[in-house]
Amino acid sequence: MKHRTLRSAAAVAGAVTSLALLAAGCGSSGSDGSGGADSGGVTEITYWSWLTGAQELTDAFNKSQSKIKVRFEKIPSGTNGGYDKVVNAVKAGNAPDVVNLEYNALPEFASQGLIQDIGDKAGSTVTSNFPAQIQNLVTLGGKTWALPRDAAPQVFYYRKDLFAKHNLKAPKTWDDFKAAAEKVKKADKASRIAAFWADEPGLLAALAWQAGAKWYATEGDAWKVSYTDPASKKVAGYWNDLVKQDLVWNQVSYSPEWTKGMVDGKTLAVIGASWSGGALKATVPAQSGKWAAAPMPTWDGTPASGMLGGSAYALPKGGKKAEAALRFTTFATTTADSFKAQLSSGASSALPAKQDLVAAAKQFFDTEFYGGQDIYTLSSAQIATIKPGWVWGPLQISANGTLKDAMGTQDYPAALDTTQQKAVEAIKGRGLKLAG
Repeated sequence: MKHRTLRSAAAVAGAVTSLALLAAGCGSSGSDGSGGADSGGVTEITYWSWLTGAQELTDAFNKSQSKIKVRFEKIPSGTNGGYDKVVNAVKAGNAPDVVNLEYNALPEFASQGLIQDIGDKAGSTVTSNFPAQIQNLVTLGGKTWALPRDAAPQVFYYRKDLFAKHNLKAPKTWDDFKAAAEKVKKADKASRIAAFWADEPGLLAALAWQAGAKWYATEGDAWKVSYTDPASKKVAGYWNDLVKQDLVWNQVSYSPEWTKGMVDGKTLAVIGASWSGGALKATVPAQSGKWAAAPMPTWDGTPASGMLGGSAYALPKGGKKAEAALRFTTFATTTADSFKAQLSSGASSALPAKQDLVAAAKQFFDTEFYGGQDIYTLSSAQIATIKPGWVWGPLQISANGTLKDAMGTQDYPAALDTTQQKAVEAIKGRGLKLAG
């Protein structure tokens, strides 16, 4: 599905911070953030989300205290219309008090003045509760823009029985992966080791991140754009070759075609993330006990990961009940009761960004599908391997749309060239500085 881009909510002009993120008018909403109590002495706030477990989270918080009443509204996922809905609500002056945003969307919302800087009230919550790799995704331009919900390090999932059939082990390196791909195709021309999702720019981003790429960086108050750095080109070329040689499926993520290959046992592995554990179990429930998880293959065998997904809680601009909103989001991100509620259905394998909540999160996940393997402990260990220094761009949502469209040509190195050019043009057009 085509990614939507954010409509401009405010012209970005004037002085920018050291991260070149923030222009005049992109700070707080202008409210003191406290907000008064509604009738009956109860403060009512609204929360918009598409995430599984959001209603259960809301119910748990409301039951935990009597001073704040959260009203939940389900919206489409971010780039499927949810972000446009939030932007329009902010512009109309009727935005919710809390909204979920994916990490890659935060800089764009911040640069357009669509969310509040919560550093004064919640900055210490971030620094004292979350790993540095996650802190960096919500702390931009020296300001704190959100509270992290989950981490999404890469994880490799594979069919144990089919790997045994082909005398394969979970690959340690990408050379191992390619060799295994060749072996699978040679043995069974109707099977492939895995699929590369050419409609999912986040996958290419995570793989580039793992290789040490940094698509965005800052120099002083200027942005540097590097979609075509050597690490990114290496990753794009590797997957381009695998697709051209027909060693992996080239399919749309979670499409009927991909699902059929999984159900029929013609796809042996999934290049995923921590949250994929639950999604995989829901896709092929009849294959319970046949799957396992392992660290992602790396280029040199040294453990390394990027992030594929993940989201946070932000306060849209214009909200006048920041104190109540932050009490709710702090509950949502730092308490065991929150994740017990969100994950109580057992359908999700979302990994809490706050690591001491993993035990509370994993108690609902039935490990039978993975033959008793504790995939939560595995995925949690991958957080420490996330390559540092990754920064999402100030117009990342639109850049992802460009990359997705360009990847449709099935020339992934060229897709990076196109995205590099368009990203630079977009940043210039927004009035932000470019390095070099």
